[in-house]
Amino acid sequence: MNKQTSTQEGLRIERVFDAPRDLVWKMWTNPDHFKRWMGPRNFTTPHCTIDLRPGGRVHFAMRDPDGKDYWSLWVIEEMTEPERILYIDSFSNEMGEVIDPAEYGMQGWPRESRLQVTFEDLGSKTKVITTSDIPAALAKSSGAEQGWNESLDKLEEALAQA
Repeated sequence: MNKQTSTQEGLRIERVFDAPRDLVWKMWTNPDHFKRWMGPRNFTTPHCTIDLRPGGRVHFAMRDPDGKDYWSLWVIEEMTEPERILYIDSFSNEMGEVIDPAEYGMQGWPRESRLQVTFEDLGSKTKVITTSDIPAALAKSSGAEQGWNESLDKLEEALAQA
């Protein structure tokens, strides 16, 4: 089941995965697993480090088909394992320094945003809800909405192989 709603507050995407919550959590929080699914359909994620604790950082690069890397930095603001993570989301450089989103062609994109991910235990299934405070219209026009949906499609495929 896929559910997507756009609100004035931001983009919210719900997915139900045919996998237990502990496995979905591990796919989200283990760098080796994260690299298997993060990024739009034709992108890879060659680099990822995760320091899984409040104040910790998730630093990763998504590589497009032409070989260009797009670095992101998520700082974990709050975390309740295995139920919820709240991140401060920014674009970064390879060293993990926050950069202006315009450097990656993301005109009008805020320097920082909030991304919340919840993992709801449904027994043998898990509902994942991603909520961003990026305005829904901006997420759609920039391709971020499509990128998130393609990433979650890849997560579903990775879970099926796990």
